[in-house]
Amino acid sequence: MNIERSEELERRAAKHAALSEPARLRIVDLLTLGDLSPTEIQVALGIRANLVTHHLNALEAVGMVARSRSEADKRRSYVHLIDTALDGLTPGAAERADRVVFVCTANSARSQLAAALWERQSSIPAASGGTHPADRIDPGAIATAQRHDLTLADAQPRTLAEVLTDTDFVVTVCDNAHEELGATGNIHWSIPDPVRIGTAAAFDTTYAELQRRISDLAPRLAAS
Repeated sequence: MNIERSEELERRAAKHAALSEPARLRIVDLLTLGDLSPTEIQVALGIRANLVTHHLNALEAVGMVARSRSEADKRRSYVHLIDTALDGLTPGAAERADRVVFVCTANSARSQLAAALWERQSSIPAASGGTHPADRIDPGAIATAQRHDLTLADAQPRTLAEVLTDTDFVVTVCDNAHEELGATGNIHWSIPDPVRIGTAAAFDTTYAELQRRISDLAPRLAAS
């Protein structure tokens, strides 16, 4: 871990530690809505003034809040969140990638849908492959894509060997493929096979889960 990344992790950890105290978390919740004086915070939380001061000092120490003097009553101050107060409270960037390759066993449903969804949400190219590819994309996957206005790649299922390069970021979306490949993949999503059930509901559930996970990953994966 390089020094820059270590320092960033320490800053994130300090914010999380500060917000582990329920009163401070509540103060931040309130400040996301508007600025408050220490007295207003005291009333809102029902705690003593010295505790408000203690909590504000803790939040200020980790770079989350600042205080400014009232333009009306100079004896009064207001507390507000600084612009970067919430930075680092959600997971940061994961890695860099030239291309993302989604893998399942047959390359007929989950990996095909995932690659198409990725193309919708990220500028990083995507592809898909299978450890034991089927003869065709499953009709259920095609119907699901049509229901959600998603364009599937116009290609037959392919073997992973045909697709994969040494620089690809590999996401397995199938337990069988993941366990067969072992440590080859970068990350794994344990998503049940909708083809086994075959219903539209099963495919829509798979689609929704892939969409959720891709929405989480895409902002965290930077182009090389």
